[in-house]
Amino acid sequence: MGRADMTVAQPASPHSAGARGGKASGLAALPQSQVSIVKVAIWLLAMLPFVRLLYLGSTSQFGANPLEFVTRSTGTWTLVMLCVTLAVTPLRRLTGWNWLVRMRRMLGLFAFFYGLQHFLLWIGVDRGFDLAYMLKDVAKRPFITVGFTAFVLMAPLALTSTSGMVRRLGGRRWQALHKAVYAIAVLAILHYWWHKAGKNDFGEVSIYAAVVFVLLGLRLWWRWRPAAR
Repeated sequence: MGRADMTVAQPASPHSAGARGGKASGLAALPQSQVSIVKVAIWLLAMLPFVRLLYLGSTSQFGANPLEFVTRSTGTWTLVMLCVTLAVTPLRRLTGWNWLVRMRRMLGLFAFFYGLQHFLLWIGVDRGFDLAYMLKDVAKRPFITVGFTAFVLMAPLALTSTSGMVRRLGGRRWQALHKAVYAIAVLAILHYWWHKAGKNDFGEVSIYAAVVFVLLGLRLWWRWRPAAR
């Protein structure tokens, strides 16, 4: 994600404070000890939705349709984590907080974590691991088709999210593979959009679509601007 949005840190952007010749200060110069604290804090925050589901389940607070409640919740948090992960690169470039890249791998893996739960609820609980039923769903229901495709694309990104895999694949091939995150984000929006189309309820998904549009649009702008010059 970014050039490597789901995983490994990249060199400082030429737009960062240090690259402009000024000495980094404030949050841009956050020491290692504080970066580690921020990372732990983000990990705890990212785990809260999962802990909440465990609590609600243990206290029978899933409502009249527990499967729908949990499936909707895990799907929403998958999209949230995708958006937050995609936001790392623009935020780093705009603020000079280069330490943010060290959060990207963790955030990308949390997106996969919630996406995996979402997928397992569908294939295991909703479809009872019936492969024929699952394939029929994928073939005939567009929102299932794009959601399934997004998850399939996420899996190799999660599996190659280690520094060792970067070395094995080589930087260019690894970066090319991880650019799939842009397609994943668009597919996730389509999955949510088509799901809501049956209820004619586009309020919430429109917000996520706008966020993804801005995050991807900024990347296109930065990529196009040097070529235009």
